[in-house]
Amino acid sequence: MTRARNMPPPIEDEWPAVCLVRPQMGENIGAVARVMLNFGLTSLRLVAPRDRWPNPKAEVVAVGADHVLKQAKVEWKLEDALADATLVLAATARPRGMEKPVWGPREAAEKIRSAINAGERPVVMFGPEAHGMESDEIAKADAILTLPVNPGFASLNLANAVAVFAYANAEARDGPAAPAWFRDTVNPPATQAELEAMFTHLEEELERGRFFHPFDKAPLMKRNLRALFLRARLTDQETRTMRGIIKALTIGRGGRKIDDV
Repeated sequence: MTRARNMPPPIEDEWPAVCLVRPQMGENIGAVARVMLNFGLTSLRLVAPRDRWPNPKAEVVAVGADHVLKQAKVEWKLEDALADATLVLAATARPRGMEKPVWGPREAAEKIRSAINAGERPVVMFGPEAHGMESDEIAKADAILTLPVNPGFASLNLANAVAVFAYANAEARDGPAAPAWFRDTVNPPATQAELEAMFTHLEEELERGRFFHPFDKAPLMKRNLRALFLRARLTDQETRTMRGIIKALTIGRGGRKIDDV
């Protein structure tokens, strides 16, 4: 693509990454790649795309943003796509009854820029075109990103939704100083992989202790437990401490005694 001589160098930010969860149409993926590069974003992640990948239709619509598509990470499990993330936002227009912070595009962009300045790796998830993300997928997010759409006609085209966020992120590139929860952190924040390992450990032990009763309420109880810990913004050290606590409690209940060698 030709640039005028007096144009500044191109902007190609690695973070935040955009994660499309179960996208359906190659054309929409290509449109997302194009609008990402319009606003200086280059990291695209795809989780279980419906159609084959690479997708020629995506390449046609991307028009100049081919390298965003070529370097896109494709995973079949959401956990793998988020494994290296330290801050995850889920874009949704519908209330989900979850105890999570809800940010508009400008607030989300400012917090994301501050997180990046502090060395974090933010990822923003967008759901499939037909019906958005499932509750269990949104439960993995630290916060919800919602756009000020018309409540009577809230469904946005996938690329348009990404464009609103990408524009807000571009505006915030030179934003204010980091909020207190991103400043002066001794230990780095936990990654999604570390949090998932802690959640799995905790849920397994709670199942053994018959905590999830009645059993049909278990999915909701697990989501609520995740929301509780995600609000705390645990560091990697804190996740290790929590796993040590879980292990000590379960061993004390039926294993090694305090005076065992």
